[in-house]
Amino acid sequence: MLSFRSFFLVLLLTAPAFAAETFDAVADEYFAKVYFHYGPTLGTYNGFHQYDDRLEDYSAGAVAEEAAALHAYEQRVSAIDPKALDARAAGDHAILLASIRSTLLSLEVIRNWEKNPDNYSSGVTNSLFVIMERPYAPVDVRLRAAIEREKQIPQVFVEARKNLQNPPRIFTEIALEQIGGLIRFFQKDVPLAFAEATNAEAKADFAKSNAAVIKAMKSYAVWMKTDLLPRSKGDYRLGFDTFRKKVSYDEMIDVPLDRLLQIAWADIHKNQAEFARVAKEVDPSKSAAAVLAELATIHPTPGKLLAAFHDTFASLIGFIRKQHIITIPSDVEPTLEETPPFMRATTFASMDPPGPFETHSTKAYFNVTLPEKSWTAQHVAEHMAGFNVGTVISTSVHEDYPGHYVQFLWLNQFPSTVRKLLGANSNIEGWAHYTEQMMLDEGYAAAPANATPAQAREARLIRLGQLQDALLRDARFINCIKLHTGLGEASGNWTIDQAVDLFVKEGYQSRSVGLVETKRGTSDATYLYYTLGKLEIMKLREDLKKKEGSAFNLQGFHDTLMRQGFAPIKIIRQAMLHDGSPVL
Repeated sequence: MLSFRSFFLVLLLTAPAFAAETFDAVADEYFAKVYFHYGPTLGTYNGFHQYDDRLEDYSAGAVAEEAAALHAYEQRVSAIDPKALDARAAGDHAILLASIRSTLLSLEVIRNWEKNPDNYSSGVTNSLFVIMERPYAPVDVRLRAAIEREKQIPQVFVEARKNLQNPPRIFTEIALEQIGGLIRFFQKDVPLAFAEATNAEAKADFAKSNAAVIKAMKSYAVWMKTDLLPRSKGDYRLGFDTFRKKVSYDEMIDVPLDRLLQIAWADIHKNQAEFARVAKEVDPSKSAAAVLAELATIHPTPGKLLAAFHDTFASLIGFIRKQHIITIPSDVEPTLEETPPFMRATTFASMDPPGPFETHSTKAYFNVTLPEKSWTAQHVAEHMAGFNVGTVISTSVHEDYPGHYVQFLWLNQFPSTVRKLLGANSNIEGWAHYTEQMMLDEGYAAAPANATPAQAREARLIRLGQLQDALLRDARFINCIKLHTGLGEASGNWTIDQAVDLFVKEGYQSRSVGLVETKRGTSDATYLYYTLGKLEIMKLREDLKKKEGSAFNLQGFHDTLMRQGFAPIKIIRQAMLHDGSPVL
């Protein structure tokens, strides 16, 4: 029998582990009772298929209920002392608390449920897409889940009409731009996905539910155009304080916004100078702008774009393994496909892996946005300029090897449920953007020592493409701060036209790309996380090099970074450096 002293000593020695178990239990309860309860589509995506027949409740009452639940869990998590937790759990504690506060900020302050009509139409579309895109269950089982979700969709548009008070005009315009594709998605793509279903009763029920969705969505489109658009006079801007809080909660960045803006301008000027230097090597007789214009014309035809991306896989994998860049945990490659309709207005390429707890269908999709048949020749040319000889490489690196797809392949080694479900975009997108430069710096696509002039030229054009993508991310960094805070402007306002011009003049993008990127920035308010995360990772790497000296190993650094999951770099720095040093 233990003495009191021995019992106290056992409690003392096991306290961190006990506290960690308590925190993990609270976190698991939060995911079940709040995170997935109010977001069943997230449940389906992440592999929890008990949520498949449910749809988000978009009513104002449900928003209020969710906010109340979030406040309750904010108090419960805050009551747990992170100092009593081990290092992993303490990091998870900070991640979960920040995520809860970010969600509350979105619901109670930003209030997109009152401002963004596309949240409803694209939201319900995604709820069907996550059921139909992967064969995680027999088609008849998934069809029945789709029917149950579709039955609830018409009510969503009833709630939208109640909730949408005074949207920003640009939000309504984007929703109208998207909705034609969404209607076609339900008319063509959804029935095709379930064409092999055999249950006659379910197929009949689906015909009714799908027709009702199409009717409701068409009615919503008319309502938006005739009723909502004329009175869409709201403000998309978050404002200084809300923007600052969102960056703090989402990315754990407490650097003052004016300092962040200085960092962004410094990086864009550095990349512009490097672009000019490499452009002179391509053709000393031409200006950087002229070389950029030439680069824009060197791209695959739209019909060969997917093949051009697929052709990069073998060389990227081979280089990564030969140069010991990072461990690739699987030989399975991602599946290339065209971007789904509800994502095409605001994205050029993306990686869509299965959720971390999906066990029955583990295929990952690499989405590429092809030109629409209705586009003008000029629009097609401007769009394809974003897929030039250099940006095809950097995009493939970013989305696939060793970018997002390799991140996905490491998911099984993430240390906790929190780190599998929650993450900072400055880690996720920062890593992918970091790899674009890192791979070329390590020698990928470099001209051989005995290179012909043509080989040397191609290598330089590839570097220009990488720099053009870096300049795009720099322009996002600057624009999102200015769009949402007006920081540095005498008027306190940064207009849509100014943002587009910055993408074109400073970010070296076509005007059509600049318009798409600006539209995205009005709603994806903190998409500075690409360059922000890249700079954080580069500083972490350099600081670790200084600490480890000759013992530093690039693959070891990258592998250790992956094992930490999608945690903010601030938390990863503490795990790797143990010194609390600044992230930037």
